[in-house]
Amino acid sequence: MSRSELSLSERLADNIVEIIRSERLGRGDALASSRDLARRFGVTTPTVREALRRLEATGVVEFRHGSGTYVGPGIGRRLMANPHLPRSTRASVLELVEARLVLEPAVAAAAANVRMAEAVRELEHAASNALHPPEESLRQSVHFHVALAAASGNTLLREAVEALLQVRARDQVEIRHRYNDRARDHAEHLEILEAVQDGDAAAAERLTRTHLVAIREAVLTADFPAEAPSDEPSDEPSDEPSDEPSDEPSDEPTEVPADEPDAPADATLPDGDQR
Repeated sequence: MSRSELSLSERLADNIVEIIRSERLGRGDALASSRDLARRFGVTTPTVREALRRLEATGVVEFRHGSGTYVGPGIGRRLMANPHLPRSTRASVLELVEARLVLEPAVAAAAANVRMAEAVRELEHAASNALHPPEESLRQSVHFHVALAAASGNTLLREAVEALLQVRARDQVEIRHRYNDRARDHAEHLEILEAVQDGDAAAAERLTRTHLVAIREAVLTADFPAEAPSDEPSDEPSDEPSDEPSDEPSDEPTEVPADEPDAPADATLPDGDQR
């Protein structure tokens, strides 16, 4: 889609992102007010708010009640989570753990080899995230394993780990519920942190792998809700009467349906499921 085909609010959202980048604003930095942005772009305040809501939906900005609009964690994100994913299952959670097992031990070794100073300090702070409840841990400033990847000095590795945890955030919360010994989780994070600080790449890789294998075992032995029956059509013959039209002639008289009155103007559909 060309820029000329975008709606006004979409073009405005792009312009706001350009402001964030050109002014080198980072996560947590305040944006100008909606009124100031409206004056800057020569549009109405409601149009600016619509653009900001678009950006909020992808985590580029976040609203703080009574405070204003701030740069969010999604400003540099290249992959976005689908908010309409089905509920987590054992299979989907295991898929996330297996992907992490392929990626994160090698990332931990790279972090121990490089040890970016600022990222290691952030890793020290993030180590305590394991002590928070599962849902709250995702809202902490930096996830431990994202900080671990950042310590490698490779931006793409950090983005890959962060995208994996964000795109499969529901499965990550399920991991935290199943691997629910927070003291053990915290202790294992501290061991990985110490290996990184010591520059011991072999230990960092081994400890990260051991940590993730323990998580996999916890998921394998945990109880999960029974999965809903599949809606896939069955090839088995059915004795139930079919609603499909038949090509066979019928001896029954055809009834002509009477005209039904129009539904009242204020008729409403039933409420949908609240997920």
